[in-house]
Amino acid sequence: MIQFCPQCATRVQQRLFEGKLRPTCPACGYIAFADPKVAATVLLERAGKLLFIRRAIDPGRGRWCFPGGYVDFGEDPLLAAERECREETGLEVVDLELLDVTFDGRVIVITYLGHVAVEAEAQPGDDADFAAWLGPQELPPLAFRTMLRPIELWQKRAQSTGGE
Repeated sequence: MIQFCPQCATRVQQRLFEGKLRPTCPACGYIAFADPKVAATVLLERAGKLLFIRRAIDPGRGRWCFPGGYVDFGEDPLLAAERECREETGLEVVDLELLDVTFDGRVIVITYLGHVAVEAEAQPGDDADFAAWLGPQELPPLAFRTMLRPIELWQKRAQSTGGE
């Protein structure tokens, strides 16, 4: 973690605060908290299939995930999901609705369910090198375990509505 105070540059010390050791500045009292990152992803569906992108970078290079990425400081997660989808697939998403929130111990992942125009085709970009619409029986090697529950939720919704 940090070694020097971001406010006054004094070397921090580990001190107990609220039951945990935290980097604390002995000069100005600043306490550093390790906050999780936040990512926003979009589970896009069309004709009973989901859009997956293959990652061209680490983590997860060569594995598959939903379009998505980190939320910038001050950015609305829904807008981040739209932005990431556009950057990674060239697609404009519509009708986004919250599907799931998962946590892997480091990253909070907000997954939205969304749709695109039927005729629109994904053009991989940014950190994606391939995109494909795949059905539930065609799931590729997944890049992140936080995708499992959103896929299950989507499958349950599809079954309860008789598929789409």
